[in-house]
Amino acid sequence: MAPTRAAPFSDSSALIDFVINQGNGVKGLSELGLETLPEQYIQPLEERMCMTNIVPEESIPVIDMSNWEDPEVTKLICDAASEWGFFQIINHGVPVEVLENVKDATYRFFNLPVEVKNMYSKEHLPSKNVKFGTSFAPHAEKALEWKDYLSLFYVSDEEASTFWPCVCREQVLEYMKKSKVVIKQLLKVLMKGLNVNEIDETKESMLMGSMRTNLNYYPICPNPELTVGIGRHSDVSTLTILLQDEIGGLFVRGNKKDSWVHIPPIKGSLVINVGDALQIMSNGRYKSVEHRVFANGSTNRISVPIFVNPRPTDMIGPLTELIASGEEPIYKQILYSDYVKHFFHKPHDGKKTIEFAEI
Repeated sequence: MAPTRAAPFSDSSALIDFVINQGNGVKGLSELGLETLPEQYIQPLEERMCMTNIVPEESIPVIDMSNWEDPEVTKLICDAASEWGFFQIINHGVPVEVLENVKDATYRFFNLPVEVKNMYSKEHLPSKNVKFGTSFAPHAEKALEWKDYLSLFYVSDEEASTFWPCVCREQVLEYMKKSKVVIKQLLKVLMKGLNVNEIDETKESMLMGSMRTNLNYYPICPNPELTVGIGRHSDVSTLTILLQDEIGGLFVRGNKKDSWVHIPPIKGSLVINVGDALQIMSNGRYKSVEHRVFANGSTNRISVPIFVNPRPTDMIGPLTELIASGEEPIYKQILYSDYVKHFFHKPHDGKKTIEFAEI
């Protein structure tokens, strides 16, 4: 029998069984109407969001991409990647209806019956490239995160047609296809900022040889002040392209000590952030930055990131052009799949993954 508001979970194994094994996720927990947060989701004090650390006067750059060729736009992008690691883009060319369609598709997937969603979980995986799950690394976390997700690693349209859920497949593919144009333009600009003026086929493959899209769902949370939607981390990608909904809840590490800056939703915009792979390849010129997501006590929220990555088989390290110009490498050459495995085998822990690549 499912637990009720009056009879919360008796022990941790009962909660894990309900959330993970049965596939109810935190959406299922939220819909039970629990008045208090299960203790498994209560974060240590130092990991909770303290409102006094949020700096309203700081804000990440918002860049108008109407004219990609404008040298001022190039400078704004490279400066934002160096100083903030985050920026928002508007007038980027991805149609608003494509963005709205993928948001609608995200809700459609998470509103499917539990038994249908659970077909895409680790225990019932139709493909290793599709995964429905919850939190980040439940096997390793001392406190769980208040988030469910569907992860879709792109191999081909054919594989997507076979294994991706039909309620969101076409919308995600269109979102990725339209965003790919923006990604190539951004990488061209960012490479130019490193005096790398030619992106040949090998370099393009290393920068954006694989892509993964997550559909993230953050349901209403009792006691949101005690937990997080996603804990402190930096992405392992080259770039991440994030579609927010109108609710917001994404915070990035600010320039002032221990400060956090909210990234406000702007209709039609995309949030861009530098990942660890680009920090490594740029030899630290561009920086990946800690970010986190609030839990919300009043409404359900979604987000849809595209993670643009090297191929798993690529060796990544500082670009040869930078080392040839006399820069001392601060990162070693590392197999990208090894870096990713290191990231996913532990809880979110800020920027500690990058130490795995340091010389």
